[in-house]
Amino acid sequence: MRYMLLCYDDEQYWRKAGEAALHEAMQEAVQLTHELDTQGQYRIAAPLHWPETAKSVRVREGQPLVTDGPFAETREQLGGFYIIEAADLDEAIAVAARIPPASKGTIEIRPIMDLPGLPKTA
Repeated sequence: MRYMLLCYDDEQYWRKAGEAALHEAMQEAVQLTHELDTQGQYRIAAPLHWPETAKSVRVREGQPLVTDGPFAETREQLGGFYIIEAADLDEAIAVAARIPPASKGTIEIRPIMDLPGLPKTA
């Protein structure tokens, strides 16, 4: 089964920790993706730019309304994602616990629905 692992980071922690700490965490994440790939679990992963680069879109009365920033005002912001293949939820939890932001933020695990009729992915 495929799972999406959403990485919620404490943005203030990373800004205070500095570029070197952020770079080290990203290198750990890259290493994890290589390990997952070797095990046949890796599908895709990517970090996101800082929340201030985000836009939120809502359609009201047929018109798109665009606002700056992420939808929620919280301490932790969506910082990236992984899509993995795992035998079950326990295996997905074990992978999530290895993602560097898990020690400073939160990793949300969501099973991915297979929706008939969608284009096939590589």
